[in-house]
Amino acid sequence: MGYKKEEQYDDKVTSGLIENYRKTIELLGEDPEREGLQKTPERLAKAMQFLTQGYDMDASAVLNSAKFKEDIKDMVIVKDIELYSMCEHHILPFYGKAHIAYIPNGYITGLSKLARVVDIFSRRLQVQERLTDQILNCIKDALDPLGVAVVIEASHLCMMMRGVQKQNSVTTTSAFYGEFMKNTTRTEFLKLISSNLH
Repeated sequence: MGYKKEEQYDDKVTSGLIENYRKTIELLGEDPEREGLQKTPERLAKAMQFLTQGYDMDASAVLNSAKFKEDIKDMVIVKDIELYSMCEHHILPFYGKAHIAYIPNGYITGLSKLARVVDIFSRRLQVQERLTDQILNCIKDALDPLGVAVVIEASHLCMMMRGVQKQNSVTTTSAFYGEFMKNTTRTEFLKLISSNLH
């Protein structure tokens, strides 16, 4: 029995992308019929649909699917959440980690759901600045917490492979709401995500 991979793709979108990528390969001076490239347009068409699947997902619904009433007002932090996204300016990857905190106001959510929110907004054509704000606003709107904090640290291949070609640069973005606008709360959060407690 042969190996079969189960993935779902839109046939119309896939065929349109295959045609465009085949033409792109040709315009770049390559032969799309060469053995190593024959299936590349189809692979790329499917890869791009996977990498942008966040457009079809509802991040708020994910948080609300595991929303629990709890009388807790202590800071909840999930740090070092891996993220992979595509820069909308060059369609090249950027990757790194997200650190999220919120202070509940009657409701908490499943910890894994915070990571899912990161994935949903990352799997779109993005800029890191907007990604940071989208994650914060989604948590704020779904949970109505006393405060939310999001910090993202990422490396951008558009800076590493082309342009200025700076291999060791890291971009950090942050967004804060509510209690995290206070210096003491924000400082506690930044100290905790910088420490190695485990």
